[in-house]
Amino acid sequence: MSTISDPLSDGAASASPPEPPSPPGSSAAFADTIDPVVARDEMLKIYPDKTKKKRAKQFLLNDPENPPQIAANTRTIPGIITQRGCTYAGCRGVVIGPMHDVLHITHGPIGCSFYSWQTRRNLARPTPGQINYLQYSMTTDMMEDEIIFGGEKKLAAAIREAYAIFKPKAIAVYATCPVGLIGDDIHTVCRLAKEELGINIFGFSCEGYKGVSQSAGHHIANNGVFKHMVGLDDTPDDAEFRINMLGEYNIGGDAWEIDTLLRKCGIHITATLSGDISYEQVTRCHTVDLNVVQCHRSINYMAEMMETKFGIPWFKVNFIGAESTAKSLRKIAKYFDSKKLTDRVEEVIAQEMAVLRPIRDDVRSRCQGKTAALFVGGSRAHHYQDLFRDMGMKVIAAGYEFAHRDDYEGRAVLPTIKIDADSRNIEEISVEADAKRYRPRKTPEQAAALEASGFTYRDYEGMMKEMSKHTLVIDDISHHEIEKLIEIYKPDVIGSGIKEKFIIEKLGVPCKQLHSYDYGGPYAAFTGAANFYKEIDRMVNTKVWKLVTAPWKTNPAVPARPVYKPKDKSAAIEDEPKTWKAPAAAGAGDEG
Repeated sequence: MSTISDPLSDGAASASPPEPPSPPGSSAAFADTIDPVVARDEMLKIYPDKTKKKRAKQFLLNDPENPPQIAANTRTIPGIITQRGCTYAGCRGVVIGPMHDVLHITHGPIGCSFYSWQTRRNLARPTPGQINYLQYSMTTDMMEDEIIFGGEKKLAAAIREAYAIFKPKAIAVYATCPVGLIGDDIHTVCRLAKEELGINIFGFSCEGYKGVSQSAGHHIANNGVFKHMVGLDDTPDDAEFRINMLGEYNIGGDAWEIDTLLRKCGIHITATLSGDISYEQVTRCHTVDLNVVQCHRSINYMAEMMETKFGIPWFKVNFIGAESTAKSLRKIAKYFDSKKLTDRVEEVIAQEMAVLRPIRDDVRSRCQGKTAALFVGGSRAHHYQDLFRDMGMKVIAAGYEFAHRDDYEGRAVLPTIKIDADSRNIEEISVEADAKRYRPRKTPEQAAALEASGFTYRDYEGMMKEMSKHTLVIDDISHHEIEKLIEIYKPDVIGSGIKEKFIIEKLGVPCKQLHSYDYGGPYAAFTGAANFYKEIDRMVNTKVWKLVTAPWKTNPAVPARPVYKPKDKSAAIEDEPKTWKAPAAAGAGDEG
């Protein structure tokens, strides 16, 4: 009998059920025998005292009833191999990059532009008449001359050249580290080019060194999109239930699965920020009646600004996992308060689960009791735990790359988070209600009725409340800590990013790359859940990983040896090191 709650049951809209007992002899049962305090101390003991003290604040034992305070969104310790990316990566690579008919020009050296060239697998399927520029990577290719004498003229020429070739509706310019250091004024260049060419041209001061991770780039991107794109077209889509899906980037086709599912229910997405999205969709996204947020960390700023200026309410959703998908659909239907929509949502859930349930139960028969760890992004490490729970697998540890405290502990801690110097590098734009276009989406009576029924907005409780007690929560995990985690817990699979993937696999553990999915996906909604179940089943049940031996176990690195100067200058350095003795100081022992 299933130990996982079913989305068709009455309790599906509540929190996840208690974790079932681990099957005897399983990986989960082995993990239960490990003292997490001892494991944490073992993973940290290699560090110097100062480093150990700092890492201990980012390395906690979870308590879902009273989540401990974690030191998130702090600087990575120099010398630790981190998962994080830079501010430019968060702005250009994550939030703005998927907009397929905006020309993206990187102002900086060629390497930065190459890094952002289709590395995220943001898929696009333009409709007839739309254009897709995602296959291009455009850069000013700054060289030594521009670093010394400035690159503004080269940027202006690049914008003119790009416009002459492609005739786009909008051009976005991104500053990289050298641009910030030499002081190129990209915003003035963009303003003058906008006046000259007559199209929307805007810049992002997203130099890689700003902030402590790519999270700073997300914030900068949100501000720029809101200032330069949102609200330019007041024409609403002709649909009864209009929403925006915020924080969904169509990795591997996830946004398409969500859109297909919502269309079955009769819910229309005006804009998915920013997966497979056009410039026009962004300009009119303020006309909807609801914003739902998938990735809280990367785009909650946009949701809050749109609510302040236009009156659009928002709440958190999760379309990763069957139960979470059903819960999200039901909440959207409850918000619109339409019996027709509610009935249709229940009908769609029943149809989808009729297909998914036998797949899930079959996979669970082989995966029950296996273990996983997740160290991904700003919401995925939370969302994907639902999929592993669906399969009966135990998550032994999880953490984010670039999250803030509210992503771990929930939005209730926001008033207690102190603004540090790194956060002050990011512009905080002032937003007020639009005198003409601000429109509450619910009457006071409707809002009161929803509130009385227990409905909540802006309601993210964070990852910790949905994790088991004493599970390890590790922020910004290092390569050393991953290696020790594997040595101690021996997980069956780890979900992470591309930088850790090959270290993990060399240690004989399969790694599910959850930033760009490698060549997999989609994993969203019910169809995506089936895809994920099958892939994890293949990964954790194949025998090939037991045949892997890390190369450094059979051929360890040669340790360094002292280098000394032999007395005989013509003699070769011997194989065996000798004790080196410092020469006497000049004049030492002289009697005059």
